[in-house]
Amino acid sequence: MRDTGGLELQFRGIKDRGVLITGAGRGIGKRLAIGFAANGAKVGLLARTKAEIDLAHLEIEHAGGVSLRLRADVRDHDQLASAVRRMNVHFGGVHVLVCAAAVLGPIGPLEESSPEEWAGVLLTNVAGVANACRAVLPQMKERRAGKIIVLAGPGATKARPYHSAYAASKAGIVRLVETLAAEVADYNIQVNCMSPGGTYTHMTDQVLRAGERAGRKSLEEARHIRDSGGVPPDKQIELALFLASHSSTHISGRLLRVQDDWKKLENAKLNPESYVLRRIERA
Repeated sequence: MRDTGGLELQFRGIKDRGVLITGAGRGIGKRLAIGFAANGAKVGLLARTKAEIDLAHLEIEHAGGVSLRLRADVRDHDQLASAVRRMNVHFGGVHVLVCAAAVLGPIGPLEESSPEEWAGVLLTNVAGVANACRAVLPQMKERRAGKIIVLAGPGATKARPYHSAYAASKAGIVRLVETLAAEVADYNIQVNCMSPGGTYTHMTDQVLRAGERAGRKSLEEARHIRDSGGVPPDKQIELALFLASHSSTHISGRLLRVQDDWKKLENAKLNPESYVLRRIERA
């Protein structure tokens, strides 16, 4: 396995745990899958596209890691339940769920968007997260332990003009996470949102192709991410490992960003008002 800077030693409880990642075929989901595998986790690669999860599996396998290909659509709860059963057989269950599957959806003014396409974004981005959580919660409750990490994004805490469906979906999962965290608190299950920061993915290309329809600010941000590469994958992996580890059992119902000074939280008592999901962004 590649050198991961001692992250495995820093964040206890990652090695040999079953980690199910939705949207693991590309983008941030794939990066997190590779990062978890590099730290000794047994990773379930869940996505709709066979070729993408085949490639991710091959990369992990060549690096000495362990992964399982799970072709499924997060919009279909039965498919997710089947994937979880396979995780139970191969890896002894799902100890950590990472919800990274998402679509950007229509770009442009709301009145010009397709109602069907707009609603489809919420089906994938919100109902898909609920389906994944619904599929893993029974075993986590029985085990009285579990970690759920949901990726937030632009629009979760502030308006994102010309991306109304995506922004609404990300705001929706923030409240879903807060609500679920309160529901499962007595079962030692932690549920948190992770904001990975601007990073180059296929969504960046979608914004660039949309041009002015994406809005001046969004287009400028996409160009900057394309030119700079955005947030380094290691920073995203490190935060995800922290939220999946025993080091964060006192943190639930929160929104942590890669640019936050979250490392101080490992040995600190969390203020009830800090890192709340309804956080206010500063200009």
